[in-house]
Amino acid sequence: MPNDDKGMRCGSSKWMEGKGPDGEIVLSSRVRLARNIMGMPFPYLASDSQTETINKQVEQVSINLADELGDIKFLRMNNVSPLHRQVLVEKHLISPLLVKEPHNSAVILRNDQAVSVMVNEEDHLRIQCLLPGLQLEEAFAEANRWDDLFEKELDYAYDEQWGFLTVCPTNVGTGLRASVMVHLPALTLTKQINRVLSAIAQVGLAVRGLYGEGSEIIGNLVQISNQVTLGQSENEIIRNLYGVTRQIVEQESSARQVLLNEGRDRLSDRVNRAFGVLTHARLMSSQEALQLLSDVRLGIDSGLIGDVSGNVLKELMVLLRPACLQMEAGRELDGMERDRERACLIRKSLGPK
Repeated sequence: MPNDDKGMRCGSSKWMEGKGPDGEIVLSSRVRLARNIMGMPFPYLASDSQTETINKQVEQVSINLADELGDIKFLRMNNVSPLHRQVLVEKHLISPLLVKEPHNSAVILRNDQAVSVMVNEEDHLRIQCLLPGLQLEEAFAEANRWDDLFEKELDYAYDEQWGFLTVCPTNVGTGLRASVMVHLPALTLTKQINRVLSAIAQVGLAVRGLYGEGSEIIGNLVQISNQVTLGQSENEIIRNLYGVTRQIVEQESSARQVLLNEGRDRLSDRVNRAFGVLTHARLMSSQEALQLLSDVRLGIDSGLIGDVSGNVLKELMVLLRPACLQMEAGRELDGMERDRERACLIRKSLGPK
């Protein structure tokens, strides 16, 4: 059996590079389109032969569209090691479902990892574009371009009344899930975060942690996404999320200014203490690292910490995860070894160049 792990490393994805619009607060924008193939059972109902047929069909389409899609790889999940599958989850390129159930599933990855297409996940196809900063319209345009290309080659399951048919009823209609990852430390420190998150939920948006549904909010990192896909157009969904995100950006910016105006010394002490711990600690858990890196990123964005890249939070929040640490180490690590490697990587990233 071929091994698709060859040449894989944690490395950097496009969404981790550069700030993008409103990048001090909005770390990334993601658009995902759920699609299914007419006449084929949904993956959880399909036989092995049927999911394999879908795999082969989509792989052939990716070959046919190579010129339009650019530099891509078609990776069959059962040819990718569990560790490398988990790395793809940590980089937000596939869902945890493809780690647990790799049989007859796959992913198409563009070279810069801005676009990925999961095959035989919950739906037959999940087309995703992930970009830095507040770029919802740009992410939708690219995901939609890929969708149009695939639709020329595949007969999608579509109903005139209900729209695109999907496994989960909440995705029926446009099949569009749009989300932003925002960093909100000042709203947390000024004790406004619960009010803001409650207001977001009241306008029909979902609030989740770093890794989506069921994940905890750590390091002041909040994922906000639409919940409704039926009865709204794609453009309405994008515009609504964009408008709410802009309001959140303004509120976080105002809270940061309040912290600087009314307690600059306290804020400076907090972020520099965090920087000191990170640059000297010999053991570091994931949760503690994210919280301290959140403070450091706030210090960088507020001008209280210099000579450190603002991208450090985005890069390290992925590279410090267990699978990425083990991939870079080239071996399996126990809990203590991961904490040691994590602390070492942080010191190298934040220390003198």
